[in-house]
Amino acid sequence: MNKVTFHYADASLPFHQKRKLKAFIEVLFKKEKVQLRHLTYIFCSDEYLLKVNRDFLKHDFYTDIITFNLSEDREVEGEIYISTERVKENALNLAVPFSSEILRVVFHGALHLCGFNDKRKSEITKMRMQEDLYMRLYNKKNDL
Repeated sequence: MNKVTFHYADASLPFHQKRKLKAFIEVLFKKEKVQLRHLTYIFCSDEYLLKVNRDFLKHDFYTDIITFNLSEDREVEGEIYISTERVKENALNLAVPFSSEILRVVFHGALHLCGFNDKRKSEITKMRMQEDLYMRLYNKKNDL
């Protein structure tokens, strides 16, 4: 069984190297010394993720990502919902390619499951540093 799977609720992920990305996500967990049982990414629209946000978190606002830790023991099991529409909009606002922003968000969710938070300024700084690290490692690995 694959440890990382991608599903598409009502949006697709225009990525060409999905197998490499899934394998790299497993590497991320190993580097963070966190055991991964299974991780599902669900790519969706803004409206789909807004409904998840309302139904499960009682939040009434759009977001680019929601991470659910479903673990019952030391091995991580989780679901990560990503709005591709929101990521596209964020990429435009940040003047970065969509492919870079979607990678950052994919790694962001995995890092949450590895114990990183982003509520306080100091936590945000650490999260960004780790996102940047894995962006560099992923891009370096794919340049080979």
